[in-house]
Amino acid sequence: MDLKLAGKTVLVTGSGQGLGRAIGLAFAAEGADVAFHYNSSSVGAEAAAKEASALGVRAIAVGADLRDGAAVQRAVDEIRDRLAPIDILVNNAAVAQSKPFLDSTEQDWEPQIDVNVTGALRVAQAVSRQMVDNGGGSIVTLMGDSGRVGESRLLVTATTRATTVGLTKSLAKELARHQIRANAVSIALVRTESLDSHTGQADEAKMKKILSAYPLRRLGTPDDVVPAVLLLASPLSSWTTGQIVSVNGGYAMP
Repeated sequence: MDLKLAGKTVLVTGSGQGLGRAIGLAFAAEGADVAFHYNSSSVGAEAAAKEASALGVRAIAVGADLRDGAAVQRAVDEIRDRLAPIDILVNNAAVAQSKPFLDSTEQDWEPQIDVNVTGALRVAQAVSRQMVDNGGGSIVTLMGDSGRVGESRLLVTATTRATTVGLTKSLAKELARHQIRANAVSIALVRTESLDSHTGQADEAKMKKILSAYPLRRLGTPDDVVPAVLLLASPLSSWTTGQIVSVNGGYAMP
């Protein structure tokens, strides 16, 4: 199926590794030009951009700390100047921490709030302004299922990810007149190189307990998530906006 993504300009935040990198490369495979955003994963973002360029599209790595509004604006302007105005934004960057709430501190909370909430707002605003000038666009935001159903030891992360629902639906309503769509993909655990930082080192018994919460009895992979992101970003979904689509192995059901 032709998703009609060829020639589109895409920004994927947090795409120097893991799921974000896989999403960026998938857009490149569809013929889109891709900006791989990173904060600390510059080597991975540069490598991903090189791999995407080998597919015959234009691709760049762009660094920005999402906690810095000026840096975000510079990155968005750089993408416009080096590629083209952004047609598609994939908000993937996030900070998560597994820790008992009663043991957590405000210092633990701050990076999660600054990236997952304020950072997402900064990127969405900067890119949306560009989309308005360019006649429209599509925003797809990744979120964790903890933000929909709650989860022990992820209270702060869940709180910040729950804001994605309000952000997505409000963007969809307010920016529809500018032909900007906004949707979200809600995921459970996905196997990437950063999985251990989310779950801790899981032994066989712990992994069996984790998998028992999944009707499909396995964790996800980037390949499980990427198709939903591409479809929501695609012009083929032009009548879909304000939706939260779950891709989670049945971990949580609406």
